[in-house]
Amino acid sequence: MTRHDAPAPERGLVRAVGVWALAASIVNITVGGGIFRLPAAVGSALGTAAPLAYLVCALAMGLIVLCFAEAGSRVALTGGPYAYVEVAFGPFVGFLAGVLLWIVGTFALAAVSTLFADAVGALVPALAGRAARTILLAATFAILAAVNVRGVRQGTTVNVVSTVAKLLPLLLLLVAGAFAVKAGNLAWTGAPSTGALARTSVLLIFAFAGIETALVPSGEVRDVARTIPRAIALAMVAVTVLYVGLHLVVQGILGGALANSATPLADAAAVALGPWGRALILVGAAVSMFGYVSGMTLAVPRALFALGRDGFLPRAVAAVHPRWHTPWVAIAVQAVIVFVLAVTSGFEKLAILANLSTLLLYAACCVAAWQLRRRDVRADGIPFRVPAAAVVPWLALAVIAFLLKSITLNEWAVVGGVIAAACVLYFVTLPARRRRA
Repeated sequence: MTRHDAPAPERGLVRAVGVWALAASIVNITVGGGIFRLPAAVGSALGTAAPLAYLVCALAMGLIVLCFAEAGSRVALTGGPYAYVEVAFGPFVGFLAGVLLWIVGTFALAAVSTLFADAVGALVPALAGRAARTILLAATFAILAAVNVRGVRQGTTVNVVSTVAKLLPLLLLLVAGAFAVKAGNLAWTGAPSTGALARTSVLLIFAFAGIETALVPSGEVRDVARTIPRAIALAMVAVTVLYVGLHLVVQGILGGALANSATPLADAAAVALGPWGRALILVGAAVSMFGYVSGMTLAVPRALFALGRDGFLPRAVAAVHPRWHTPWVAIAVQAVIVFVLAVTSGFEKLAILANLSTLLLYAACCVAAWQLRRRDVRADGIPFRVPAAAVVPWLALAVIAFLLKSITLNEWAVVGGVIAAACVLYFVTLPARRRRA
């Protein structure tokens, strides 16, 4: 079999990211706003059998991240999943992977924005009404867009505090809450149907997703063949243990009340720690989700900017502010799109659409890993080889197919419509892009 070298790494980028730094980045991005809300949705659907959904997600993500690990060890380019797919299958399929990455970011950002509004409303009841919620979201996106238009440094600074703000309250609840668990609340009353398990797991994937964003700066990772597989393994084990532990604690404290809780972790903290515990979790959730929204408001518009720069969208979308040197039009357009989605749709609907896009992107990456290995594409060093390499990508695709079987026709239509529009855009703009090349 002929060996193919991957495209040369980008010039000017410093390869300074090691195993622990990348693992921390994956955990930071993965542990977002979803875990503050999803235990209630999972408990409502599956009752005390809810941990099964976490295990299904952990199995799915375990198989998927093995494929990510191999692909990442073979392609040392900035772009993460987009780069893996493009190197494996060429520019058109890579373009569609990039569009999926933008769809994931857009729906996920809108979904977490709704949770941020819920957390603020729980802290300040005057902001819980529909009109106040709309004003809050409008003000949030206006402020964050303005901050990010003024410069990347200002936008990055806003994100620094979010990691500690969300992880410390979660760890406190995990440890202190264990002493308030009632064993009877964890008694398993029956097995769920496969349909209910699949649908719930699709929703729960939202809490596990994020690795696709964390791997985008692969061009700055040191020794990718070693660093990416180890960082992924460390991060996914840590996230799975944290999530399952939190759900068991919350289920064990709240019991049947979990299903109807809008703020399940905060309600469990109120029982275990008192009113100050509830306030701590709500503040941590609000700060965490604000940090996520801020970070994504910084990152996601760059996809629109790139599409405008490369000729897929009007040139105006790639406009750079003459004073602050930021893609201000892309930032403004993205903020408006996300605001409209956040005020017209609920968390569950937005999360499902984000997860559908995520699973399609994951499926493309699994096939890309197989193709990169088949062609023996290599970056620097000896690539990581997936155990049982001949079957893992196909097992991952089978689990993804199991999860996708619960997606409704309307949900397929939304994501499929965006992908179809992207295909038309690609071929309509092809002559103009060739003339510019």
